[in-house]
Amino acid sequence: MTAAPELRRALADHVHTDDPAWRRALETVPRELFLGDALFRPSGTQWEPVHRDQAGADDWLHMVYKDQTWVTQLDGLTAAEAPGPMAGRPTSSSTLPSLIVRMLDLAGIRDGDKVLEIGTGTGYSTAILCHRLGDDQVVSVEYDPELAAAAAEHIHAAGYHPTLITGDGLAGYKDAAEYDATVATCAVRHVPPAWLYQVRDGGTITTTISGWMLASGLIRLTVQEDGTATGWFAGDRIGYMLARPHERPPRPTFYPHPGQTRPTRVDPGLLEDWTGQFVAQLAAPSAELMTTGDGVILVDVATGSQAWTEPADDGWQVHQHGPLHLWDAVEDALTTWQGAGAPPQSDFGMTVDADGTQRVWLGALDGPAWNLPV
Repeated sequence: MTAAPELRRALADHVHTDDPAWRRALETVPRELFLGDALFRPSGTQWEPVHRDQAGADDWLHMVYKDQTWVTQLDGLTAAEAPGPMAGRPTSSSTLPSLIVRMLDLAGIRDGDKVLEIGTGTGYSTAILCHRLGDDQVVSVEYDPELAAAAAEHIHAAGYHPTLITGDGLAGYKDAAEYDATVATCAVRHVPPAWLYQVRDGGTITTTISGWMLASGLIRLTVQEDGTATGWFAGDRIGYMLARPHERPPRPTFYPHPGQTRPTRVDPGLLEDWTGQFVAQLAAPSAELMTTGDGVILVDVATGSQAWTEPADDGWQVHQHGPLHLWDAVEDALTTWQGAGAPPQSDFGMTVDADGTQRVWLGALDGPAWNLPV
C-alpha cells in the first residue's frame, strides 16, 4: 500500500509553482480528510458514486491524490446520499490541486497577507491557505449550510482553525475586512460590489467571470484607491460552477420558432472556440447556449427571445424570434473579435468603473468593450 505522505509528495512534484510555500502546503495537507466517505466520478452521461469502503484503502488514496476535480454534490445531494449512478448538475466539488495553486499564484498571495476565500467547498483549499498564512489570516465563506458544517469538521480535523462563515459569499465578510486578496472558488457573472469595498487599495480580486452560456475567463483585478479595479484575463481554460445566486433560472423546453430568417455572416462553429464562446456570452449575457448536430441555439431566459442556426446552401442561416435579436448581437461581437485577428482570451481585460459599470474590453481600455450584467 502506498502511504499518503508519499502520494502528497508526488502530487506536489506534479503541480507547477515557483513558490515553495505552496509546495510545502500540498505535501502537508491531507486531502483524504476533505473528501469524506464518497465522491462522484463521471460515467458516460451520468455520475457514479464511489464509496471509500468499497474502493479499498489503496485505490481510494490514489483517487484522492490524482490532480483531478472530484464532484462531491449533485443538485444538493452528496455522493454518500446517492442511491446509485445519477444525472445532475454539480453543486460542489474538491477542485484539482493544480488549479488551487494556480489561483493562489495568480492572486499574488504572500506571507502575511489576509485572504477572503469565497466558496469553502470541502475545505481543502482553505486548509492550503491556512498552512501558508496562518489561521488568523484566512476567512472563508460557504453558501450551503450542510457543506459548511462538513468543511468545518474537515478543516478542524486537519488542525486548522480559520474564520468560517456560512452565508452568501457575494456579500463577502465585512467584519474581518480589509483583505489583501479575495479569491473565489466559484464563478460570477459580475464582481460583487462588496468584494471591491472589502479589499484594501492595491489589493487583488481573483475570480472567474462566467455566465449563462457557461463560458469562463480567469482574471485578477487590482483595486485602486478611487474604488475602481482593472486587470487582464489570464487565458487559462478553466471554469468554476457559478455562484448559486448567479445561476441560470429554470428554462422551459425549447421549441424553435422560425421568426426572421437570413444568412449568417459568421460560422456558428466559432462558438465552439474557447474565446469565441466567451465573446458570444459578452454580447448576449442573458442567453443560454445549446448545440445540435446542425448548429447552435440561443435562448434568452428573460424575454424568451431565441436564435437558432441551420445549414443552408454553402453556408448557414439563422432564425431569430422575439424582442432581442440575439444572433445579431453575437455576430457583431464575433466579427469585431475576428477583425482584431481573433486573439486569445489573454488579450482581453476588465475594468470596474467608479459608477459600478463593469466592462470587458479587447486590446486596450479604449478598445471594443461589452458591459457585464450588473
